[in-house]
Formats: sequence, C-alpha cells, structure tokens
Amino acid sequence: MYTIDLILRHVPMPVSIERKEAAAAEAVYQTICQAMASGTPTVVELTCDRQVGKKLTVLTTDIVAVQIADKDAPATVSSRGGFFAQLVQSASS
Repeated sequence: MYTIDLILRHVPMPVSIERKEAAAAEAVYQTICQAMASGTPTVVELTCDRQVGKKLTVLTTDIVAVQIADKDAPATVSSRGGFFAQLVQSASS
C-alpha cells in the first residue's frame, strides 16, 4: 500500500490517501505536482483505495507539499517517514 500525504496551508496535520499499486500512487503524485506547478488554482478530487468512499477535494493553491511513501517498506532509523524528523536533546547535560 502506498500513501500520498498532502500538507495544506493553515492545516497542522497532513491529509492522505492510499493506493494499492506503485504506478497508481506515482500517477496521483505526478498529477498533484503538475497542478501545483501550473500556478493556476484548480480543484483536485482524490479517492482512497483503502477506505472505499473516502474522498478528498483540495484547491491546488493550498497545497504546500506532497509526499509519496510505501507503507509496507521496513522502517529504518536513517529513513523516517513524514516531512521532517526532529532531534530532541535532553536538558540535563
């Protein structure tokens, strides 16, 4: 299963959809990237393969970032999911 996460302007949490096939996930990713690059406000409607009936409609000018990830890939320390990883140090040094 492949997850496509969208970060939207003024929304603190990402919204996401899932695709079963890598090619389908890549197609959605490319569609969103092209719509963002066009600079023309466009409405994009997305559906989810995992949650049948889930629909997500966004205005492309409100998309700040898009990410595609393989949910089934093994997680490693050097490869963290998400848009950023934060290192927290102990205050008692």
